[in-house]
Amino acid sequence: MLKAVPTQSLSELSFDTLNIRYDESYKTLTFAMDPGAIPCFSPQLLKDINRFQTWTSDYLIRKELNTDIDFLIFGSDVPGIFNLGGDLKFFVDMITSGDRETLQNYAELSIDVLYANFVNLNADVRTISLVTGTALGAGFEAALSSDYIIAEAGTMFKFPEVVFNMFPGMGAYSFLSRRISPALVERMIINAEGYTAEQLYEMGIVDVVAEPGEGEMALRSFIKRLNKSNITRRSVIKMRNRVLPLDKQELLDIANDWVDAAFSLNDRDISAMSRLVRAQTKMMRQQETNEKPNELPMQSHG
Repeated sequence: MLKAVPTQSLSELSFDTLNIRYDESYKTLTFAMDPGAIPCFSPQLLKDINRFQTWTSDYLIRKELNTDIDFLIFGSDVPGIFNLGGDLKFFVDMITSGDRETLQNYAELSIDVLYANFVNLNADVRTISLVTGTALGAGFEAALSSDYIIAEAGTMFKFPEVVFNMFPGMGAYSFLSRRISPALVERMIINAEGYTAEQLYEMGIVDVVAEPGEGEMALRSFIKRLNKSNITRRSVIKMRNRVLPLDKQELLDIANDWVDAAFSLNDRDISAMSRLVRAQTKMMRQQETNEKPNELPMQSHG
């Protein structure tokens, strides 16, 4: 848990799906996802991240310039998995019951969380996604919302939404088009190809590739390098955001399109979502019992 964070300690707060760690030496505050049965963006995980961000933002405002947090680290405590994307079971339940309002609220909360990370909580901190396992759909989008991405070699990234006639609607196009060409973004989304950390590094999407199992070590080394060129790197981030600004409404409009698309799916597409849920549940049970799991199902946020 935390140490050496003064005033109201985060250790006094309870998170069902997050583990919070503070490293005084590197001034990092890590929020590591640990969402339970299926490591996806459940409504509870989104609520916990939102509450964590609210607390941290308030804390940084109180500290003003005398802060003891320089970096927010977006990570995962699930072995081999960063995040499998959106909560498909929840999606199926909302679509089949016709509960558009609840799904809309989910989409908007997703944007709240990822946009807050993208704008660094409007505070003088930098954000780093530490990806030590598979990142699919919204898991990929979440990683992209940070200033920097550190990923372990061999880690797989993918937008598989097209498999059941959907698209990544929580920031993929907006975040990626600020790093690579829109034409390449569209190819990544439409073809649903998987990319390794090494491939994304060559494309300019991932900033550091770590050896397997050495993500934390690479994170510390990267922070040391950032601190040595502190003024330059902060200025580059500011220039990027000036030249390529991202308005939250852009993300909300795309999320609204995503909700519209979800309620246009046919029975076959919805059945495909349900099959993925069953496959993922089986896979996670095998992992818990140390059985050799089948090939990881390609989860999507939608």
